[in-house]
Amino acid sequence: MNFDPGFTWILGATLVAYVVGLYALAFRMRGRVQNSEDFIVAGRRLSFPLATATLLGTWFGAGTILAAADEVRREGLHSAALEPFGAGFCLIVAALFFARPLWEMKLLTVSDFFRQKFDKRAEVISAAVMVPSYFGWIAAQLVAFAGMLNLFFGLDMTAGILLVAVVAVGYTLMGGMWSVTLTDAFQISLVLIGLVVLGWTTLVTLGDGSMLSGLARLWADTPPEMREPIPTGSIQRLFEWLAIFTVGALGNIPGQDLMQRIFSARSARTAVNACYAGGILYIIFGLIPVTLGLAGRILAPDSLEQAILPALAHSFLEPLPAVIFTVVLASAVLSTIDSAILSPASVLSQNVLEYVNRGFFSPLTLTRIAVVIVTVASLGFAFAGESAYTLLEDAYELPLVGMFVPLAMGLYRKPDSPMPAIASMLVGLGLWLVHYFADWSYFFEPWTSDLPLKPPASLTMTAFSLIVYLVTELATKKRPA
Repeated sequence: MNFDPGFTWILGATLVAYVVGLYALAFRMRGRVQNSEDFIVAGRRLSFPLATATLLGTWFGAGTILAAADEVRREGLHSAALEPFGAGFCLIVAALFFARPLWEMKLLTVSDFFRQKFDKRAEVISAAVMVPSYFGWIAAQLVAFAGMLNLFFGLDMTAGILLVAVVAVGYTLMGGMWSVTLTDAFQISLVLIGLVVLGWTTLVTLGDGSMLSGLARLWADTPPEMREPIPTGSIQRLFEWLAIFTVGALGNIPGQDLMQRIFSARSARTAVNACYAGGILYIIFGLIPVTLGLAGRILAPDSLEQAILPALAHSFLEPLPAVIFTVVLASAVLSTIDSAILSPASVLSQNVLEYVNRGFFSPLTLTRIAVVIVTVASLGFAFAGESAYTLLEDAYELPLVGMFVPLAMGLYRKPDSPMPAIASMLVGLGLWLVHYFADWSYFFEPWTSDLPLKPPASLTMTAFSLIVYLVTELATKKRPA
């Protein structure tokens, strides 16, 4: 797609000014960071509006706005199982069962929970499971943003990925969770306003001046099989949809990015209410990119290989609104990148590097070093060549199969031994690694491919993790004297 040179220059100048503004805000917030608790959980002082905004800002990124819209345009509504339905429902599940008891434990990281409930071995294993799971998620955002830079400016993808990583890691290092939260609040406000404007404009264009007519045309011109939010063609397709939805709904419950915002809230009630509000708003506003993905099939049928939202913004918005919306897309991705980098870096520094540090670095400095390590590792993942959506989906699976069971069991049952958690995590991690490197779509695919109903890998591996936990718990249960 060719863009007007004037538009490109204005967009470039606006993006530079926007990044400068982010750095100015982060520089101002660095004064609030006196120790690792300030850096990791903002001193546990986030109010309800800030906690809600940073939850939305963290997840409302490339997965929701860009990748999900493009997947829905190609595959239909059932492709929204992960984004926004699974991820939005995850926040509601967190509010119902996890936010209050975990906040009351006064943790810095999820791996701190495993140390308190089990032992240091469980802590380190949980960190080993969790930290790499973020590399794909961060890479997804880097790839998506670099794709936008390539679309508008023709910037090479490798150079674009490196540039985005440097920008994001810079202001994250300055203010930690304070920088992340305040930039998230500003960015998500722009994102939601921009989505509403583009959604309204696109539907009005589709309906020749009427939004309702646009919706009617969208429904009529979309093939029936693509209008199904849940596939009904076969049991196998339903099972596959359920597996993806479950990965989204439960996979990020043990994630540091979610729990870090729960831990940062100023009270347990604030944490619970922020999760409820975030989940509801996430699903509501996440439906706009889904709708725009379907509209893109009608309005831009010959550009299925391009990101549809930037293309729609350039085609149907005036030059200035188009520039603003493109910056909105950029801010959405950046708000996810900084949060995604800080989360595994917090776990890496507090639960792994601290044991080899020997007091050489302060906890705050160690966390900043971990931020750089996580960024470099994620760059390697981004250069692997996977699509943004596949990277995102893979990142969600690992915490689900490796950590969800021991987290839920440890929270609501009193463990007699750390062995159930350790065995469960090792089995879940081992199964996931085998399936990932063998590229199996189903559980032990070579032996189950002929079955009438092929077992989804993520759900079956999680079930095995639960079985191992219960069996090990029974074997190690203390007998009364």
